[in-house]
Amino acid sequence: MSGPPHIASPPLVVVVGAGPAGSRAALSAARCGARVVLVDSEARARGRYERQPAAGTDGVFASATHPPEPAVAARPRIEHLARATVWALEPGPAPGRHLVHLHQGPADDRGRPPRTLTADALVLCTGAFDRVLPFPGWELPGVVTAGAARALAEGQRTAVGARAVVSGTGPFLLPAALSLLDVGAHVLGVYEAGNPARWLRSPAAALRDGGPGRLAELASYAAGLARERVPYRTRHAVVAAHGRNHVEAVTVARLDAGWHPVPGSEQRLAPVDAVCVGYGFTPQLELPLAAGCAVRDGHVVVDGRQATTVPGVYAAGELTGIAGARAAAAEGELAGLAAVADLAEREWAAASAGGAAGRAAEGAGTGLAPPPPARVAAAAGRVRSGQRFGQALARAHPVPGGWRGWLREDTLVCRCEEVSYGELRDAVVARGADGMRALRLACRAGLGACQGRMCGRNTAELAAAFLGSPVADPYATDRRPLAQPVRLGDLAGPPDETAAEMDEARTGAADGARAGPPDAPGDVPPDVTPDPPVSPDTR
Repeated sequence: MSGPPHIASPPLVVVVGAGPAGSRAALSAARCGARVVLVDSEARARGRYERQPAAGTDGVFASATHPPEPAVAARPRIEHLARATVWALEPGPAPGRHLVHLHQGPADDRGRPPRTLTADALVLCTGAFDRVLPFPGWELPGVVTAGAARALAEGQRTAVGARAVVSGTGPFLLPAALSLLDVGAHVLGVYEAGNPARWLRSPAAALRDGGPGRLAELASYAAGLARERVPYRTRHAVVAAHGRNHVEAVTVARLDAGWHPVPGSEQRLAPVDAVCVGYGFTPQLELPLAAGCAVRDGHVVVDGRQATTVPGVYAAGELTGIAGARAAAAEGELAGLAAVADLAEREWAAASAGGAAGRAAEGAGTGLAPPPPARVAAAAGRVRSGQRFGQALARAHPVPGGWRGWLREDTLVCRCEEVSYGELRDAVVARGADGMRALRLACRAGLGACQGRMCGRNTAELAAAFLGSPVADPYATDRRPLAQPVRLGDLAGPPDETAAEMDEARTGAADGARAGPPDAPGDVPPDVTPDPPVSPDTR
């Protein structure tokens, strides 16, 4: 007598990043019956800056921005790998599948062996980090990003300084200033380099696509600054910082429409012991580029379903455009649904190719349920709304090239390697460096500890201005085989199991283990394979 039919475990969806986009992608995929591993470098699933409830009152906005960790924890099909970093991606054993190499635990801890996930679908939601423009004195201690100041205030209840100045462009400056006020800092002023009145050119995007939650949030920020009598100046920016061993004063200037300082408008503010700057955000492109995804204008190219140009890989959130937490959550939900829909179609195609026996095996079930079309359509509608808002945000807060006029010959453009503006110009004009790799070899820009994460975008724009055309391979600083720092001892350790062995472990180890309905208890353990421990002697 033949035994019961073998039941395959559900496909594995690996989501990298547990902010609004990644958490919603994981939740939507798990609700449809997929097994999900949610990987994030933070300790909690909430996003890098979501450390307090938002001011929004409408249901969609609130659910998109409130910490999602309770919902993630309630889904038995989701395994949340906290404090984990993905350091490499490789093609998997079959088309559409990928090997995800990661470490989990404190950085540089000898007790964290490398692990490998075999992803049937990969959703990248790695987010973005603050963009900083160089200016004389920006290398002084006390000059930090607005995001770092907010994270320190909200996460550690610590102010970066007693007398702070906030400068940059975009609505994120406002919550950063309020977070400083909440921990007792005196904010001397918020200087917006752009002109927020540009929002009047896109009133529909601000009112309809932004939603009442955004307006309420903006009103709360404005009221908080007014209550503390914090000056808010548009078309102004910090164009220089001064001090010997620490920032002690700043020069603020009025800017014209192209961000050139207006002669005679300079004003010196002192004493100042903290300068918080932020000129938008730069997407973290290391993993999308490692997967082979196409990138255009600094963002990952996706279709109307959040699918990238690489089969089996999806992207959501700041990787595809900066539009806020609400838009990121909508994109994450759509990406999770699209991943499950494609996996279900792939399974059905494989079963149909196997004839009646294959269809019978498929009927035994993996627990994967294609998402309802109405739910997909609703998510896609929210994504389109968020995209319109993001486009309006980009038009309202551009970064024109006049900032290059803030620089002097000795202004550092790469703080890690202490490369000056003059050295960068000589590398391009005198030595013919016309690409990012050539620039790194000619003047060391981007070769330091941050590997170009802070200076890469700026040096590419500066070099393009000297050349009169874009540099060759502007994403060279993001294109690296190792996306995160890795101990040499970990790389020298025993090799991982082969993809075939991992595949066999996933589909054959749990004989008789049935995949229940979506989110049922007793889910099959995720496809996670730890390597043998690495000896400290191999470090």
